[in-house]
Amino acid sequence: MTRKLTRHSLRNSREDLAATTRTPETPQTEAPAYRLAYTDPDFMVREELRPVRLQLELLKPEMILNERGIRSTIVLFGGARILAPEHAGQARSEGLKSLSHYYEEARRFAFLMTEHNLKSYGRENVIVTGGGPGVMEAGSRGAAEAGGQSIGLNIVLPHEQAPNPYVTPELCFNFHYFAIRKMHFLMRAKAICVFPGGFGTLDELFESLTLIQTGRMEPIPVLLFGRTFWDEIVDWKKLVHYGTISAADLDLFQFVETAEEAIAIIEKAQGPNGDLADAGV
Repeated sequence: MTRKLTRHSLRNSREDLAATTRTPETPQTEAPAYRLAYTDPDFMVREELRPVRLQLELLKPEMILNERGIRSTIVLFGGARILAPEHAGQARSEGLKSLSHYYEEARRFAFLMTEHNLKSYGRENVIVTGGGPGVMEAGSRGAAEAGGQSIGLNIVLPHEQAPNPYVTPELCFNFHYFAIRKMHFLMRAKAICVFPGGFGTLDELFESLTLIQTGRMEPIPVLLFGRTFWDEIVDWKKLVHYGTISAADLDLFQFVETAEEAIAIIEKAQGPNGDLADAGV
């Protein structure tokens, strides 16, 4: 998409950026101090520029998503280590191998949701994942197979990681700050689907529930795929027993087993125009 530039009487930053490529090479022009501030990578990564970097990471994806007309998203969280069934034999453990069917369920969910999304010309209920492997890949893959787009919110990690090949390239973002990345997951979210995963998945799940519980975020469907897995790793009733959460907090999420179950709940929660219904959510 070509962005229309706003014209005004002052010379714009693009023109000055182009002009710097024609500057004569002298000791003065080659010195770091002479670089335009917004083109100077050494300056941009200084400690004092953290507030600016935070703002830029918030603005860049937001502006691009607005330009693409994307109004709402369906979030998929889940483990990066969960392999597709055809590759389950390469799993690190028998436990991971037993979870491979969730890859296929995430893929099918994203496919069916994207088919629904295409009725709104790709503007509503767009699949968004962390952009990496495992369940994230399954979500992006299902959306691509349905002929739609998906958003990938990658983050720079100490070990090498590349976006999965199914994310829509124009909607594939990279982050330095986890906090800003989390904001982008939830800013347009109309539902959150959580598949089995590790620390990252648990972090994303419990932060989302905390925001809803404390009224910092409007209630939306939070759907946990695979009750057996979740009940084994979290003793929900013990949290109520000890009083650290209330019994009503258990209503903030629902368990589902299949893509069809999840889509039925999401569709029931949304009005005819894709808005959350007033009742029940």
